[in-house]
Amino acid sequence: MQRTSDAGFVRDPWHRLPPTLAGLLRPRMDEIAMDMVELIRREVPLYRRPPDSPAGRDLAGAVRRALAQFVELIEQPESPQEHHADYFRRLGRIAHENGHGTDGLQAALRIGARVATRRYLEVARAAALSPEAALALSDAVLVQIGALADASVGGFAAAGSVGADELRRARRALAGALLTPGSGPLEGLAERAEWPLPERVAVLVLRRGAGGPALPPPPAPESGTLVVRLGPEERWIVPAGGGRETEPRLPSLARGARVAVGPAVAPQDAWLSLRCARMAMRLRREGEGPVRAEDHLAELHTMAGARIGELLAAQVLRPLEGLPAAKSERLAETLAALLDSWGRGAPEIAEALHIHPQTARYRLRQLEEIYGTSLADPTFRLAATIALRTRALPSALTPSPSPSPSPPPGAP
Repeated sequence: MQRTSDAGFVRDPWHRLPPTLAGLLRPRMDEIAMDMVELIRREVPLYRRPPDSPAGRDLAGAVRRALAQFVELIEQPESPQEHHADYFRRLGRIAHENGHGTDGLQAALRIGARVATRRYLEVARAAALSPEAALALSDAVLVQIGALADASVGGFAAAGSVGADELRRARRALAGALLTPGSGPLEGLAERAEWPLPERVAVLVLRRGAGGPALPPPPAPESGTLVVRLGPEERWIVPAGGGRETEPRLPSLARGARVAVGPAVAPQDAWLSLRCARMAMRLRREGEGPVRAEDHLAELHTMAGARIGELLAAQVLRPLEGLPAAKSERLAETLAALLDSWGRGAPEIAEALHIHPQTARYRLRQLEEIYGTSLADPTFRLAATIALRTRALPSALTPSPSPSPSPPPGAP
């Protein structure tokens, strides 16, 4: 049965080696190390650096460490080896931090194993060791090089995992800042998130209906999209130009999700794109595809100020309060048509309301008696238009008097 211990080493090959071999190899360590370093530098471009450079020092240190470990295992096959594994994990982390893959490090280990096998066997033959010992020597080199390669790859992978976690945290922080009004400068957050700030962004809101299919998978990180998940809702911050440049993204989103697209804005105004998209979602009819906020900005503006608009409506329509309800409603309808008409003439208003022109003239005279010269005042006309547009909004689109706060945009 093969014996293993820390660092994943199979110890049997070293148990089959005579302990005296360690004393024969130790005087040759410097010479073997020089051979290894020379061949590695010649065959692996990554290590063609001056000996006193960081890469040169790491190479020399790794070679000496591997040789010392091999001799140590000959003398004490069951000795702890985790400290050596940690050393090679560190080399893997360094490779990741320097933007290298593990190919160069793996190639260096393979070349070192070739040199070590050749030089170790030279010593074994000179000492007239048995063929069985020579075979065990070759097996031991293969076991060692495999364990060191695993340690270095493990260190590389661990560094990548930590880096990915940090990047995800940085991107969550950036998304939260983008979706929060007045969050301050974004450049530092964007740099840490490795997300080049585009000139303009748009925010897409995706929601899953009750019992509906799952939302589509978010775009890959390399697409440049930041994703914030809030229960059944997702918010995608996408780089965008002016106009409808996010259009190509929408067909795949329309399947299995209710989608609203905010207008393209500067990055510091992404929160405004989100606000528009969330309000536009309320305008979307069941079964329709994505709704675009930029197609409904006037309605959204009215919805956003609906509570104030209701106060304004009460003020504008107060002179009609003393009239019978049906008459008050007819006059409010006529006032809306008057404000919407260009010529403010009875025939035009009659056509808009589908009434007789004489009836329109009668109602207009009543409005003049009630409002007087205010009907020609631009300030009053603007206020009355906003009031009546707010009054015409369906109740489902106006906020309740005490709306519950929405979750913070940057919530995880």
